[in-house]
Amino acid sequence: MHDYDVFSVESKAEVLEKSREFWNPGKTDFWTESGVDLVIDRREGYFIWDMSGLRLIDVHLNGGTFNLGHRNAELVEAITTGMRSFDIGNHHFPSSARAALAEALIRTAPPNLTKVVYGSGGGEAIDIALKTARHATQRRKIVSIIKAYHGHTGLAVATGDDRFARIFLADRPEEFTQVPFNDLAAMEAALAGGDVAAVIMETIPATYGFPLPEPGYLEAVKSLCERHGTLYIADEVQTGLMRTGEMWGVYKYGVIPDMLVTAKGIGGGLVSLGCVVASEKCGGWMKKDGFGHMSTGGGAELGCIVALKVLEICARPETRSLVHYISDFLGQGLREIENLYGDFFVGIRQNGTVMGLEFDHPKGAMHVMKALYKNGIWAIFSTLDPRVLQFKPGVLKTHELCAEILDRVEASIGEARREVKGSGSRRAA
Repeated sequence: MHDYDVFSVESKAEVLEKSREFWNPGKTDFWTESGVDLVIDRREGYFIWDMSGLRLIDVHLNGGTFNLGHRNAELVEAITTGMRSFDIGNHHFPSSARAALAEALIRTAPPNLTKVVYGSGGGEAIDIALKTARHATQRRKIVSIIKAYHGHTGLAVATGDDRFARIFLADRPEEFTQVPFNDLAAMEAALAGGDVAAVIMETIPATYGFPLPEPGYLEAVKSLCERHGTLYIADEVQTGLMRTGEMWGVYKYGVIPDMLVTAKGIGGGLVSLGCVVASEKCGGWMKKDGFGHMSTGGGAELGCIVALKVLEICARPETRSLVHYISDFLGQGLREIENLYGDFFVGIRQNGTVMGLEFDHPKGAMHVMKALYKNGIWAIFSTLDPRVLQFKPGVLKTHELCAEILDRVEASIGEARREVKGSGSRRAA
């Protein structure tokens, strides 16, 4: 058997070849054919470097995973110090690290949320929340949003777009109902039978391109849940951890959920961790049978140590102030760019540093993504609506870096616009 040393890979071409052969040929070929043959090498702060040496400013952040930057120095110090005494621990037994993180999460959450359950990542955490809702209500049905995304595990994938559910025969329309976002009548009709265990809502749907909730919509959904005995699960994987200017996005909308799910950024980009913060009623299964859900990697102690530092950084007053500054500065700059290229760049969906940039072309964001890549910015199109670019600056970005981002974005949107206009019809793929 050959030794394979990740620190002495000969070339980018070798990585692409081995990825195509041994890892995921579909993904490898998709990105190569899209003109984004990215193989991340060095990474630090909000910068990543391709193996070719190309430096990119990261405003994708892997769905918010790198909210505090890549290899954030405080987080690296926390995990390095933790490794002197800790490993992942044993999930069966009480743990100082897991208890400390659970207490810290509960202190950030609405007062009705009093218990924490751990998973090894976001999809598992969503599965935990759905299983918990079924136990608490003794109902099976789950309602989610058309074009939602809640992960790819067994139950989570059934709540998302059927592109990801059907391929693995996970679509179950008799148990998993989907309704359009911002459509209260459809939501009320779905709940009217009194047989729905939970509504699961991304506070702002991420993979769908961050369409914003209409005023009063989320609050009205929560009221409908209360009327029909249905639990409300807030998926805060991409809108939590100060990204909207509040620790959890639901605070911006006045919603008190029955469960709140966090993942991605809670592990600081160093570990994978998912957490469900639940009400006393929802957590009842843990008294009935504490072994009801088990996860060897869930609540890994080193992950909890990192997550404690993540919460501390996010809760600092200076972080909150910086998020508001970044949001205002980038929002104003993007509006000026929109004014320049208004026949192509037609909309900005924004709540804090959660942003979706909308283009008047069915694959406009894919064109902009390629131009940005060439010009040193990494952002990704919305998988379920490629007109929209997911644009997610981190919460600790400096003024200088924000200004540089705007310069590069302006140039890139201009280039993409010329490419699209030069190709003839706006409806061309």
